[in-house]
Amino acid sequence: MSTLDYTKTKVYLRDGLVDFKNANLSIASSPVLYGLAIYTVFNVTWDSKKSHLYIFRLPDHYQRLINSARIMDFDGFIKDWPYEKFKDSMINLLKENQVRENVLVRVSVFIDELTAGTNIHGLKSSLSAYIYPMGEILPATGVNLCVSSWLRTADNSIPSRAKVNGSYINASLMKNEALLNGYDDAIAIDGQGHVAESTVANVFIIRDGRLITPGNSNDILEGITKDTVLQLSKGLGIKVEERAIDRSELYLANEAFLCGSSARITPILSIDRRAIGDGRPGQITKILAKSYKAIQSGNAPAPKGWLLTV
Repeated sequence: MSTLDYTKTKVYLRDGLVDFKNANLSIASSPVLYGLAIYTVFNVTWDSKKSHLYIFRLPDHYQRLINSARIMDFDGFIKDWPYEKFKDSMINLLKENQVRENVLVRVSVFIDELTAGTNIHGLKSSLSAYIYPMGEILPATGVNLCVSSWLRTADNSIPSRAKVNGSYINASLMKNEALLNGYDDAIAIDGQGHVAESTVANVFIIRDGRLITPGNSNDILEGITKDTVLQLSKGLGIKVEERAIDRSELYLANEAFLCGSSARITPILSIDRRAIGDGRPGQITKILAKSYKAIQSGNAPAPKGWLLTV
């Protein structure tokens, strides 16, 4: 049970820490009017036995912000926020709030101008970050999904490799449709008819012992948790394929799961009311979930740079 009330925490906004209740943007600002913001979410794990707090893959989350900024031409962030400044700010945020539980930190970079229209280049950008309890955005025991009638936004329309706030209108329409029809979430199909991702996470299926996931050209976010799963799988001797997946292949999977910083590793129990395997979390899924959790919590060796102790 979380003891953290994030509405009473200190948050980072622009140049320093402020109270959550005072961290507001104008109704005439670019992110409010046009969704002109990028973001990332990273995990922070509390080890009560060692009294250690671990940030998971912070350099990679920073690099994803940089990549998103390059794609979106948020040149101010790239100039003004070297990694050391970013790292120190995130550590200070966690220390100031005396975090002693598993949390997520959501960091946004936004065009900080008023009534600037749809302009981007050369405009001021600022950073915000806040902490909130880990919780469950999807049932940890497993989810029942549908294939959405809404297509995944194409990379040539809104870039998939950039984690752009405004692009989540597409995901919200899918999620809304799924919930109204009795599902937990949805899987998106890209414009070529191939599986892309869910509304908030990457998709993996397992067939005949092989772990299969859409490639980065299938209009997906290049997920950090996805990369973690791929590296863990190779270390465990699980065969991995990154390739296009057709909708019908979903129904033939022996196992399937979603993965993401917020979703962690969530088993898929059914898709379009067709059971995946025997309708229960599969063995490979459980092995990967256990390994992922152990590394995040500092209970298993992690590759260099994956864990930052606060």
